[in-house]
Amino acid sequence: MTREEILYWLKNEDEQSLEELWDKANAARHSHVGDEVHLRGLLEFSNHCSRDCHYCGLRAANTKVSRYRMPEEEIMACVNEGLSYGYGTVVLQSGEDCGLDVDWMTHLIKRIKNETPLAVTLSLGERSEKELTTWREAGADRYLLRFETSNPELFRRIHPPRHGHETDRIKMLKMIKQIGYETGSGVMIGIPGQTYDDLALDIETFRDLDLDMVGVGPFIPHQETLLGQLTKVQKILSDEQVPNTELMTYKVIALTRLIRPLANIPATSALATLNTPTGRELALSRGANIVMPNLTPKKYRALYEIYPAKACIDETAADCRACMHGRIRSIGRQVGKGRGDARSFGQA
Repeated sequence: MTREEILYWLKNEDEQSLEELWDKANAARHSHVGDEVHLRGLLEFSNHCSRDCHYCGLRAANTKVSRYRMPEEEIMACVNEGLSYGYGTVVLQSGEDCGLDVDWMTHLIKRIKNETPLAVTLSLGERSEKELTTWREAGADRYLLRFETSNPELFRRIHPPRHGHETDRIKMLKMIKQIGYETGSGVMIGIPGQTYDDLALDIETFRDLDLDMVGVGPFIPHQETLLGQLTKVQKILSDEQVPNTELMTYKVIALTRLIRPLANIPATSALATLNTPTGRELALSRGANIVMPNLTPKKYRALYEIYPAKACIDETAADCRACMHGRIRSIGRQVGKGRGDARSFGQA
């Protein structure tokens, strides 16, 4: 798919014409990864974060959030609950928590791998090569690190550097893949200042990085951030500004399926936040093949508020499981069995 073709679909607003894109993406999904929808149990085990990103509610400067780190036994209880539900993967997610002890994390990974058949996905932010290698050797299977935007200037504008050092997440993702992880990334759609050319390059970057997992979602700033306080945001008066809409998110999911046909692509909770009744179902019918029911205990869910009005924060893990199964069946698809490894993983 050429840059011109990507831009054509990103700018296309004709509903009838877009049906062609949805059909192409759905056919590619069916042909390359099948009709199963794999469930990943998401466990948000720490909301501590050392970064001060201008859109995220977990930012270090947000003093209004109560911080937590789940203890090992509580984490294991959630992991085993996910196993009992038939999930093939547990996703261990946190803020960029500099207080997270490397040895403690290593022990936790080894324990999960020794006591369960689950795949372990880590989503812990930017970590050193030594840490990433240690956790891979401990048994972690996958690593998720969203590069958010391929435009370096735009990235720096919304992500102040950590410890005074510039970040190169593209380089870091290449390192993660080289270490041997099944590698996932993704972007936000509709960041103030993001152009259609930027977004087209993002989609091409998914292909260039040979990603095994790609997660995309709309830009939804938290009210306790610079970008969430609209009076402080310089408006982009340009026809080239990408909207942070549900429709644009579906377009990117569909185009991602066409450009990375073997990748795993989730229907994200951010889409469910924009459209609770049918957001996930529409994503699944337009290229996605993964959903991530939440295993995080209710007492923590509202504290892991990356963006406001997050979907499903009042549900239990059992509620999430029942809901996801029902949604998948409602569109004629079946729940996947096993780990659901990306079919692209390990291929040249």
